[in-house]
Amino acid sequence: MELRDHVRQADLFSGLSEDIISRLASRARVISCAQGDLLFTEGQEGSAFFLLIEGALRLFKTSPGGQEISLKLVKPGEIFAEVILFENPSYPVNAMAITGARMMSFERSHVLGLLDEKKFRNEFIVNLMRKQRYLAERILYLTTYDVEERFFRFLIERYGHAGRYTVDMAKKDIASAIGTIPETFSRLIKRLKKQGMLQWEGNSLTIEKDYLNLFNDESGNP
Repeated sequence: MELRDHVRQADLFSGLSEDIISRLASRARVISCAQGDLLFTEGQEGSAFFLLIEGALRLFKTSPGGQEISLKLVKPGEIFAEVILFENPSYPVNAMAITGARMMSFERSHVLGLLDEKKFRNEFIVNLMRKQRYLAERILYLTTYDVEERFFRFLIERYGHAGRYTVDMAKKDIASAIGTIPETFSRLIKRLKKQGMLQWEGNSLTIEKDYLNLFNDESGNP
């Protein structure tokens, strides 16, 4: 797939003219991260935002007590760190690759020039509102469901309702993604294994299908 195809399919840029899409693609840089790499850290000065091409990244903040609080798992086709366009030139969160990842990097100065064009500006504002809504839904998700419910809804959202999964994330990253600490997540997995609800060996995870069905409610996904 060509770079402009990735740009065209991103929510932020959908509906834009081919001229603008081509200009964005021609100015973008492609960068790669290995699993566990930090792309940027909270408070770090920066001049670019990103479009994920392949892999997965986790956006998180660190509490004063040192706990990592996940805000979003970025999937291919999603834009992230675009707030740098309007706020102080520093990133408000940390971004870590949880698998090997490739992404396109867009310079702030170039995109600010495009914001003078009405169509581009309107699409961008719509995307910012969508992300604001996501964060509100994330807060509701964390306060409504317990850790067990969040875990199974996360599996269904990320991997589907298969019952058998090849997990491409470390358990500590899953714990962070569902808003808990590794110790609590480990206790949950031990309990579910003892109850016969799941088996987890290496990266192979099998869930008892009838039990998984209890959480197959799309309206409950974050």
